Amino acid sequence: MKDEAKDITTEPIDAQAVPEGEAAAKTLATKNPEAKTPEAKTPAKKKRARSSKAKGSDANAALEARIGHGFADPNLLMQAITHVSALKSGRKRGDSYQRLEFLGDHVLGLVVSDMLYHAFPNADEGELSKRLAELVRKESCADVAKSLGLLDDIKLGSVGSSADARLRKSILGDICEAVIGAIFLDGGHAAAAEFVRRNWTERMHKPRRPLRDPKTVLQEWAQGKGLPTPVYREVERTGPHHDPQFRVAVDLPGLASAEGIGGSKRAAEKVAASVMIEREGVGGGNDG
Repeated sequence: MKDEAKDITTEPIDAQAVPEGEAAAKTLATKNPEAKTPEAKTPAKKKRARSSKAKGSDANAALEARIGHGFADPNLLMQAITHVSALKSGRKRGDSYQRLEFLGDHVLGLVVSDMLYHAFPNADEGELSKRLAELVRKESCADVAKSLGLLDDIKLGSVGSSADARLRKSILGDICEAVIGAIFLDGGHAAAAEFVRRNWTERMHKPRRPLRDPKTVLQEWAQGKGLPTPVYREVERTGPHHDPQFRVAVDLPGLASAEGIGGSKRAAEKVAASVMIEREGVGGGNDG
């Protein structure tokens, strides 16, 4: 008995008549006429994400080039230029520049002290203290930050435009110290010292203002505040007679005492005055 069912045949598709890439779609349409040919779509969001990431990478590279240090951990640099106001809710204040500023302040003081010690071999403790105070003051750090073009790199939160500009300028010195702290953590003491030497050596040899005796500066400041003349008192004398060390304190009413150590009473008094000047933020007293 013969099978009367007709054979089902499919007409061959002329490969030459179908553009490359459409053959599979046409075959699918032949089998299922209701199927639609899929259209290739470009993932726009991914492209934008890659573009933003590339721009951010370029900006970081440019910032590192100005600073003169390539960061193994770029997050440290980002933290150093981030103000508390820019932190998202839930993040700690420690994610801003503040902790790095604390570290950088002390690293800067150590490196500049070492620079001064070797650059001025004949200077006594008082003179070295005066020079140090001038070089590490906030205004000096802000000048360095400006010279490196860090003003526009600071990340701030949503504040008014005028407040934004004022805030950027007011924290420039802090940001500079934070960058030093970030370099120290990322590259060690050698990298941080290189950054400081590169940006402070010229300033060290060319003070912004003539150096003044810190005792004179403190006395003038006290008089301007209606306070009596500062009183210096010997706290301790140590060492042999031929090489004594004096510890002297300076007192002013309403202020905590400040102490200094030197090879003579005069030197120790100058150091003590410099300490009080720096602590109280006396204008003109940080001139070295």
